[in-house]
This record gives sequence, C-alpha cells and structure tokens, in this order.
Amino acid sequence: MAVGTALPTVARSLDGLALYAWGFSATLIATLLATVLAGGWTDRRGPARPVLTGLALFTAGLAAAGAAPSMPVFVAGRAVQGLGAGTTLVALYVLIARAYPDALRPRVFAALAAAWVVPSLAGPALAGLITDHAGWRWVFLGLIPLVVPAAALLVPALRTLPPAPTGDGRSAPARDRRRTGAAVAVAAGAAVLLYALDHPRALPLGIAGLAGLGFGLPRLLPAGTLRLRRGLPSIVLARGLMGGAFFGTNAFIPLALTGLHGFSPTQAGVALTSGAIAWSAAAQYQGRSSRPQAFFAVLGAVLLAAGVAGAALAAQASGWAVAPVWALGGAGMGCATGALSVLLLGASPDGAQGVHSSALQIGDTLGSALLIGASGAVLSAFGSRLAPGLAVAGLLCTAVAVLAVIAARRLETS
Repeated sequence: MAVGTALPTVARSLDGLALYAWGFSATLIATLLATVLAGGWTDRRGPARPVLTGLALFTAGLAAAGAAPSMPVFVAGRAVQGLGAGTTLVALYVLIARAYPDALRPRVFAALAAAWVVPSLAGPALAGLITDHAGWRWVFLGLIPLVVPAAALLVPALRTLPPAPTGDGRSAPARDRRRTGAAVAVAAGAAVLLYALDHPRALPLGIAGLAGLGFGLPRLLPAGTLRLRRGLPSIVLARGLMGGAFFGTNAFIPLALTGLHGFSPTQAGVALTSGAIAWSAAAQYQGRSSRPQAFFAVLGAVLLAAGVAGAALAAQASGWAVAPVWALGGAGMGCATGALSVLLLGASPDGAQGVHSSALQIGDTLGSALLIGASGAVLSAFGSRLAPGLAVAGLLCTAVAVLAVIAARRLETS
C-alpha cells in the first residue's frame, strides 16, 4: 500500500517512469519464484527457517530500494523484497496449518487480516506524508527497524512446532528439482513476456516468454487449473484472477489521481485507504461468520468486479469518487482471500500444505504481475495520453475480475 502511494514520486525522482510497472512486477515475479522454492523447503524442514530467512531477505530489499541511486537498482531492491515476501508467506501458511485445528483457521486468517487494520488506516496516507516532507526513501528505510521485533516475537512459537511430516523422502528431492526448474521457467517467462509487452518489436521474446509459462505452469499448479476444473484448481485460479484484478487496479489508482486530478501523494494515499479498510472489515466478518466459505468466495468476487469497474469509471470523472467505489473492491478481497485460504488448506493433505499454499501464492503473484505489467504496457503505448491509457487498463482489469466470478462459482466438487 505504501509503495503504491510513493511510486509515482520514485519514478519521477529517478527518471524511471518507463519502469513504473516494474516497481511492482519485479517484486511479484521474485515472490513467485520464492514461493515454489519455499514450498518444498517448508514441507521438508518445517516453517521456522523459511520464515526467518524470508524476513532477512525482505529487510535487505528494503535497504536496497531505499538507498537506490537509479530506477534499475530500485527495481532490483524490490525484487529482493519479493524473494523475502514469497518465502515468508508460504511458511506462514504452513505454520497456521500445523499450529491450529481446522475449526480455528478461519479466525486465524481473520486475525492476519486484522494486522492490516493499522497499516490500512495509516499506511497510504502516512507514506504520502513521508514522501511529501521527508522523501520517498524513508517509506522503505523506515520499515527496517520494525522487522527485528516482529521476528523476535515469532521465535518462541517456531521452537515449539511439531516436526514436519516425513512423507516419501525419496521422491521429495526429485519433485523439488522439477518444481524449481518449472519455477525458473515461469519467472523468466513472465519477465521476458512483460519486457516484450513494453517493446512491441520484441515479438520473439514474447513468444519465448509464453513458452516458459506454458512449460512451467502445468508443473506448478494443480491439474486442470487453466481449464477451470472444480475444486482445488478453481480455488487457485480464482485467487490468481482476483489478485490480478485488485492489485492491477490498485497500482494505477495513485497514478490516475496524481496525473489526471492533480492530487498530492498524501491525498492519493487517503483515497487508497478506503479499499484497505474495507478489506480488513470484510475479513473480520468473514472469519467470524457461520456461512460456508464458498459463499464468501463468490460474494467477494462479485464485489471485486463491481469495485474494479467502478474505480475505472470514477478515476476518469472525479478523483475523490474513487475512494467510496474502491471500498467495494477491498471488501471483495476481504471476503474472498481468507475463504479461499481456508478452502485450500481443507483440500490439502498433510505433507502437501506447503506445495498447495505455494500454488495459491503462485496464482496470486503471477496474476498480479502479468496484469500490472500488461496495464503498464498499455500506458506506454498511449504515451502522454494518460486518460485513454488508464481507461483501457481499467477495462482489462474489469474483464479479469469477471473471469474471477466465473472461477469462484466452481470451487466445490459437487
């Protein structure tokens, strides 16, 4: 959320507006690679070391981005943040699966969403104030002192976890090697494809990128994911489509507000806050409700589609109109994210929770990376005509959100 507020200023300060979308996409592609590597590692060794390693990488990425002398270095720092975030996210999912019984998991995911409350209230606007008055670098450097106490609070719980299930020790290394190769193919394919979208003459690179995705994704995602097969495959696909639609829209709202309506970074951060607050509030309700998780997944997808379409229209008309409309998108994510996580863990046998959680994160991060990158390519194609470029990007995000509604209706096997 803070990066979304600060990135327009970062890009202008470092003369890197052409790499604007990469400020998000590099993080997401690196997260994708890390989730695969961390999935097998966590299943074999437990979540303790992956959690702490991920936090260390994330801190290093914050330092690199905050001290970056140029936009390429900033993008590299964002990639290191992605490696840390992906490693930590998968390990936390496995930690939840091993530490809590099924009946408590909805409340645990609601508690995770509650951790968004203070950042969602203060984060975007605070990042705007810091950018305006102290400089954008402190949006990144200022977070570093917070990581150490957070890690220290986790250590006692990590020491008391039960040992990881043994499983088939002979097949695990071979499986992990296959998944690592597939992850490299997907990450490289996504990066090459996004580069080709920004450079229309690089058609062969675009084809190579698609080939990498075509090779790797079937080996990383549950069978039938791209064919909307019911059950676990549609859970993963719905999460990826929803993440792409939400973060694809969220990434360009600050650019629309500052570029079309003259908002300051602080004002743009305030407008973004509505989506984050609604996410947190909806997640609390979802975590405590007795309704089926599949109900919340479908409701969330519908609300998200309405929010994405509404934000695209509102951004063209009036900057402040974005805030109430974007609350619908945030509420949709709050309803669906925890529900999809609970459904995924319920469909995952012991010893496969890391791999399936990894698949969920792969869908989430790849969807976001590709949609943000594609939207950035659209804006580059329109050049200085920001308004029509944002309108086409909004239409693209809306189409993906509608596909998420279709996937969300196929979560159950009967």
